Amino acid sequence: MTNPNTSRPDRPELQKAVQAFVDAGFAGLHLRVNDEQGEWTGSAGVSKLGETAKPPTDGRFWAGSSVKPFTATAVVQLVGEGRLGLDAPVAGHLPELGLDDRITVRMLLDHTSGLFSYTGEYYPDGTIAEGIPATGKAWMDSRLHTYRPQELVRLALSKPARFEPGADFGYSNTNYTLAALLIERIAGRPYGDEMRERILRPLGLHDTVLAGETTELPEPHAHGYCRYEDAGEWKVADVSRQNISMMPGAGGMISTTRDLHTFFSALNGGKLLPAPLLAEMRTPHGPLGYGLGLFAQDLGPDGGGTVYHHNGGAPGGYGALMYSSPDGSRTLTAGLTTGDADVDPAQAFPAALDALVKEVFRAGRPAA
Repeated sequence: MTNPNTSRPDRPELQKAVQAFVDAGFAGLHLRVNDEQGEWTGSAGVSKLGETAKPPTDGRFWAGSSVKPFTATAVVQLVGEGRLGLDAPVAGHLPELGLDDRITVRMLLDHTSGLFSYTGEYYPDGTIAEGIPATGKAWMDSRLHTYRPQELVRLALSKPARFEPGADFGYSNTNYTLAALLIERIAGRPYGDEMRERILRPLGLHDTVLAGETTELPEPHAHGYCRYEDAGEWKVADVSRQNISMMPGAGGMISTTRDLHTFFSALNGGKLLPAPLLAEMRTPHGPLGYGLGLFAQDLGPDGGGTVYHHNGGAPGGYGALMYSSPDGSRTLTAGLTTGDADVDPAQAFPAALDALVKEVFRAGRPAA
């Protein structure tokens, strides 16, 4: 039996796992799975509040930090070409920024530079150090603003570092905006042009945008919503329009589940980097198992073993999932949207995500 909303025969276990996100309060999720049984796509929820149509399985979405492996791959390719050293100081390539000489290329990619994140920092004691508006009404009012990467980095450098370079792990968007500037300096052309030549064009990623000042999300797309407080009143607004320049190299990306699958399968399948550099990229460090632009996660022998991933979230309304087996033969990519429900992602998201990932990657899945 074939479901008209999917691209392959029914896989009710996957549809159930997708529906769990909607049951948890998200507006919608669309999923693409590629594995031994072929390709499956499905969705649940709504594409737009007040309507009944499901999110399009080929829809575009703001993919946020899922761009970081793209940026890291280009940097590591430059390393492989002998044009950049992983353990070379970044300051020598970008002297105008006044970076700490101890910060290396590797420290940018594995988030051990200690640099303040220009989107703000949340400290263990509950205090918040603000950066550019990234949440709530302040972000709503500025979400179409165009930023320049240099101004974002200079804002970060005006704040105290979180720790000495190399002394700890601290996820920071500043690291990857610096990586984008580094790509530009070494390549001698804009980050977006270099990414198109190195990754987008060779892989045929026609629906992916990584740079510029784009504010329009091309059709088809699901609508994402931001729930925010304004003068003591809670409001919900459609945030399908937002400016991609907010996080160049770090979170500024429009993509589709198909393009994310194609990229992550190619990366993990060894098509973008020689084996030694791919191994370097995927070697986990620190408390979160972060390598150079991606996470390594052990699902356990019954959950599917090791997977590599980098999910993403735009400041309001949108999220992305991107997972792969070590050889790139099994992938999970998804786009999700928030709606008008009072959902705390920290509570609702992890359980649904864990169930979905284990459903896709669990060991012993029979071949088609």
